[in-house]
Amino acid sequence: MYYGEIKNCDIANGFGVRVSLFVSGCTNHCEHCFQPQTWEFDYGKPFTAETEAEVLELLRPSYINGLTLLGGEPFEPENQRALLPFVRRVRQELPGKDIWAFSGFTYEELMSPGSYPHCEVTEELLSLVDVLVDGRFVQALYDISLLFRGSSNQRLIDLNKTRAAGSVCLWEKPV
Repeated sequence: MYYGEIKNCDIANGFGVRVSLFVSGCTNHCEHCFQPQTWEFDYGKPFTAETEAEVLELLRPSYINGLTLLGGEPFEPENQRALLPFVRRVRQELPGKDIWAFSGFTYEELMSPGSYPHCEVTEELLSLVDVLVDGRFVQALYDISLLFRGSSNQRLIDLNKTRAAGSVCLWEKPV
């Protein structure tokens, strides 16, 4: 897997102060995508053991709320396979950090066996994610006032509550 950027102290891509990993590769090709360069699967640099260690160190300070995965598309099957061992490690070494993921695919698409991009690791990867921002960016639904997303069709899904309820529960900003 390749990545385009690692942002430290990011406050735009999830609640609180975060470390954001922008992976490369996306087949959605949303019109007016804010990072079309990340559509290419070999854009940027290889995600190596050294990169993984760097991100883990950036996540360690107490003022960092957690990790955000976005791109590109973290849920392209080859990206899921590369991210799963890393996300497992984040959960093991830094259990107090939350994990957000952005996807142009909907939760329903991700959870549907036999449809793209569901693969053998999708459900486990999603089980390690706290909040999923799902849905393709749609320029006609663009709204600058939306929190942590660009268009009104996109949802902020609280995956912990969703798993407990058995149906999609939206994330609510803490007061």
